Amino acid sequence: MLYAILAYHDESEIQALSEDEDIALMAGLRRAHERVNEEGRLGPAARLGATATAAVVRGRRKGLVTDGPFAETKEALLGFYVVDCPDRAAAIAAAQHLKDANPTAAYEIREIALYLPGVPFPVTDAGLEPVRPARV
Repeated sequence: MLYAILAYHDESEIQALSEDEDIALMAGLRRAHERVNEEGRLGPAARLGATATAAVVRGRRKGLVTDGPFAETKEALLGFYVVDCPDRAAAIAAAQHLKDANPTAAYEIREIALYLPGVPFPVTDAGLEPVRPARV
């Protein structure tokens, strides 16, 4: 079964990190990624850009385009993971590895009802340096 692990965080806390703190955070998350990957469970993962640069399309046909995230909330969706786990408990265990590396984030686990992999995209960041969300 495929599960989405959605990473929520107070975006201002992430943006307030120094470059060294962000590098340390991402290094810890990479160790968690490696652990889940060694179990053969880690699929695509992404760190999302700043919510201030987001856009939302709502309504009929081409819709109305508005700036910003879908809702005014303190915590925002800042990243996601796709994991292949035999059951919910294993997906929760994968999220707990991430939580251990990033204790101030909240991780929501949801079954994926439909997964369409699309075309393979090139890897960004190449695992060398973190790509920080832009400060706007």
